[in-house]
Amino acid sequence: MNVSNNCSITSLELYHHVRLIEFALYNFIFFFGVLFNALALWVFFCKIKKWTETRVYVINLVFADCFVICTLPFMAYLRWNKSTRGELCQLIETTYFINMLVSIYIISFISIDRYIAIKHPLKARTFRSPSKAALLCGLLWVSVIIGATVQIWQSQSTLCFQKDTAVPAALILLSMFFIFILPLAILTFCSTEVIRSLKRCLNTNSPEEKSIQKAVHIIYANLIVFLVCFLPAFFGLLARVVMDSIGATCFMLQICACLASSNCCLDAFCYYFAAKEFQEFPSLFPTCISRRSKMNKSQESQPPTDQVMT
Repeated sequence: MNVSNNCSITSLELYHHVRLIEFALYNFIFFFGVLFNALALWVFFCKIKKWTETRVYVINLVFADCFVICTLPFMAYLRWNKSTRGELCQLIETTYFINMLVSIYIISFISIDRYIAIKHPLKARTFRSPSKAALLCGLLWVSVIIGATVQIWQSQSTLCFQKDTAVPAALILLSMFFIFILPLAILTFCSTEVIRSLKRCLNTNSPEEKSIQKAVHIIYANLIVFLVCFLPAFFGLLARVVMDSIGATCFMLQICACLASSNCCLDAFCYYFAAKEFQEFPSLFPTCISRRSKMNKSQESQPPTDQVMT
């Protein structure tokens, strides 16, 4: 997240406290991010042998989060020292934004994959496969690397991780649409539809009810974490564009950038440690569908009086 370079904080004491909070948050995120993602890498490469769509997406998510984590110490150092845009700054900026954007879109891909597997299980064999998931992730990496590299290396800002004032507001709003609004819309729609389908299965008294209920909780957690991490940064950037920066906006954007970076830690709980549930769940859901269809057929075959009584 870039922060405006013309924020007018009048209180030096307040600015010092903001920098201390920011520095502490980045170190906190770095420590737990390394811990959780190292554990995730160990689980996926040493404990899980079968390649599935979920495993392909989540491994790409792990690597994207790891790259974000690796940039955090450099980001804290560059921001703390108000470093100018040298080669190190450009490298760290490019790495950070590429992997943050890849992480956001892989989360969207995971939600789409769940939607197809659960809402359209018969079509899932056509649209879902580990090779297709790998191809989609590869195209995402290439497109994001090209786009982000061109944009960041053309930046005219003087300080590292600072907003380029030469960029038109309309272009910033367009970027915000593709970076946040579109992924959020995908995640919200897919999560809502999947939750509706899962809750209908809960009414069938199926033996897989506990697994289904756990899957519902995981989807809620995914959506909440995405909102907590990225929604404040979105509104902070929106306020920066609309209000053309005031003192409070600078503070808000700095803290919101830390919240966005914390997503690389929270992904561990939402996706890595929950991956086993969603690797097994697509095989459970068709059973639920067949059971519901049998119940509907049995109800239709009953005499009208029996249906009224029930």
